[in-house]
Amino acid sequence: MASTQTPTRPERPVLRQTLSSGSFIQDHQQYKPCAPVTQNIGDVLRGSGDVLRGPLMLNANPISPDPRKITDSGVTHSMFNSHADTLARDVPKLVATIFYKSASPVHPPQHPDVSSHVKPGERLPSPTVPVGSAPTVDIEKLPREPPAPEPEPLDHLYGPYVSQLCLTNFLQIVESLHTPYQRMNSSHRCLDRDEQPRVVEVTFSPPPNPEYLPFADLRKHESIWRFEREWNVEVVLQQENVFRRHKRLAVFDMDSTLIQNEVIDEIAKFIGVEEKVSEITARAMNGELDFSASLKERVGLLKGVPADVFEKLKSIITISPGARELCKALKALGFKLAVLSGGFQPLAEWLAGELGLDYAFANHLEVDEASQTLTGKLVSSFPIVDAAQKRSLLHSLAEKHSIPISQTISVGDGANDLLMLHAAGLGVAWRAKSKVQLEAPTRLNGESLVDILYLLGLDESDINDLTTV
Repeated sequence: MASTQTPTRPERPVLRQTLSSGSFIQDHQQYKPCAPVTQNIGDVLRGSGDVLRGPLMLNANPISPDPRKITDSGVTHSMFNSHADTLARDVPKLVATIFYKSASPVHPPQHPDVSSHVKPGERLPSPTVPVGSAPTVDIEKLPREPPAPEPEPLDHLYGPYVSQLCLTNFLQIVESLHTPYQRMNSSHRCLDRDEQPRVVEVTFSPPPNPEYLPFADLRKHESIWRFEREWNVEVVLQQENVFRRHKRLAVFDMDSTLIQNEVIDEIAKFIGVEEKVSEITARAMNGELDFSASLKERVGLLKGVPADVFEKLKSIITISPGARELCKALKALGFKLAVLSGGFQPLAEWLAGELGLDYAFANHLEVDEASQTLTGKLVSSFPIVDAAQKRSLLHSLAEKHSIPISQTISVGDGANDLLMLHAAGLGVAWRAKSKVQLEAPTRLNGESLVDILYLLGLDESDINDLTTV
């Protein structure tokens, strides 16, 4: 008679503790020196047959190193150790100077519902547009579309400086831009200090293939822009060559660059038309108005102002932080320096004397000799120093001193500076208007004009030597 006993159901396999790893380091023994092999395959298997002695440990190294014989290799891996440039010679290279924006540390956005700045019943503050990220900062003039999500600010997590992870992330981004993909070699220098640097210079090669990604497009690549937003830094890209490090001519805008004032607005205060003049000035600097036409319109409002107004203005003019040190360092290096201003000649000449500049070019206001007041007109025998004239003066000064245009620097903040910024070997939009920051080849928004010296490859000790002579 057949047995009615129910067959025993096989047990379901169970994941045992021995099948999972308990340590990442144990699974990756390459981080330790190789230990001598004291076991063989016969010790691991049972001997004959296919039956194992015990459960086989998966995801683990069955030949374990002897911890008593592990020794320190003596090799220290650090991204910030000083070392010689190991990049190959005669290979195209790019230099990225990374500045941490210490004046405006980024913190995680706080939800309005938990904001301590908004009391019950109060309206939430209007959203703002980051400077330099759009042609206008007026939220009402932007397209009616949901704003793109802001990148997560990371400097509050990894430190208010150019951290090792920040630098690693940058190199990963640049390497990912190669088409087709190509491994990249790089070296770096901390230009201000080795610990928690604010300015780091990264040299890498080869650059992305210009047939796929031209240098001008690389400078404005969305991935680099996002990197800047995430890490609260600014990146200046330059092609590495002898002319990057050895410039000979520097030209500067005056208003809101070498000085913090807009001179024509200061004059307008004397006759109570400051608001109207300031509005025209702002639109002209943003490129919304023709500069020459707007200048004539503003000058017309100054009719009747005493001609000695420029002497009175000297006491309220504020020279920008770092301007004196920058000019002193450049003069010590043998530079020719000039101010090319859309402002007025008397103050441009005074500023040239204050900073030791070689040339001063600006607009000339007509004066009524009888009443010693401004007539509200420009002297017709002098050309208006507009965008085209600034570029022309840059070229003529370079030609006069037999200086290649690649060995020139131009610095400005307004739309009337864009032509000379693009013409110079290095054109820097300094704390510029939003449209100018978008269109300029290089932009910086630091606290001191001394930052421009870092773009020449100078470090802090070099700058100290040049400014104390």
